[in-house]
Amino acid sequence: MPYRILVIEDNVDMAELVAMHLRDIDVEPVLCHDGDRGLARAEAEKFDLLILDLMLPGKGGIEICQQLRKQDNYTPILMLTAKSSELDRVLGLEIGADDYLTKPFSIRELIARVKAILRRVDALSEAVGRADNETVQFGDLHIDSDRRKVLLSGEEIILTAKEFDLLWHFASHPGRVFSRLQLLDSVWGYVHDGYEHTVNSHINRLRAKIEKDPSQPQYVLTVWGVGYKFTDQKHNVAVE
Repeated sequence: MPYRILVIEDNVDMAELVAMHLRDIDVEPVLCHDGDRGLARAEAEKFDLLILDLMLPGKGGIEICQQLRKQDNYTPILMLTAKSSELDRVLGLEIGADDYLTKPFSIRELIARVKAILRRVDALSEAVGRADNETVQFGDLHIDSDRRKVLLSGEEIILTAKEFDLLWHFASHPGRVFSRLQLLDSVWGYVHDGYEHTVNSHINRLRAKIEKDPSQPQYVLTVWGVGYKFTDQKHNVAVE
């Protein structure tokens, strides 16, 4: 059964071009050209990925992303943004977009990103199938992989989809050191020189949420000159 991808893009020619290339990789594209219809379809139907333009008639990309995440809809979102909208790109990542591309972009890069995200979706599905409800605990930090829920000292911490993926990847390999490029490959599903800042920004936001003192982290640790690792202090694993 082919993947289904919802493309919410008001530029009809651009949307049709993207759809044509998605069909070439055995993907079923569904096109919407305004934010209101796009959100309605995203809420009503199951998709493997949303390709979401930032500027749309009706509801904009930021609002759509925010609304879906409030509903615990974790369908991956690839956001399309203008080069001049850095603040909006950061906001999009903060509220749950998984990746972004700036316009103008090459179709080749778009398809590479799509393939990477779909590989990541498959890998996560397989992991969930192996352990329907695996939980780990490091000190006061409790992570529930099935419910995608994180507690710190008993208080729930709200993470974006990608922040949770990054945390779970770290927690699944305590003590192992990862370079930024390795994290891009494992968590984002692609490796491109120059995108290491994506890892840095996610690490900073993750620390701000789970560390009591982000300047002196106890969970996500920096290994100078190499990358990052997760604490290897004693932890518990349970499969329910």
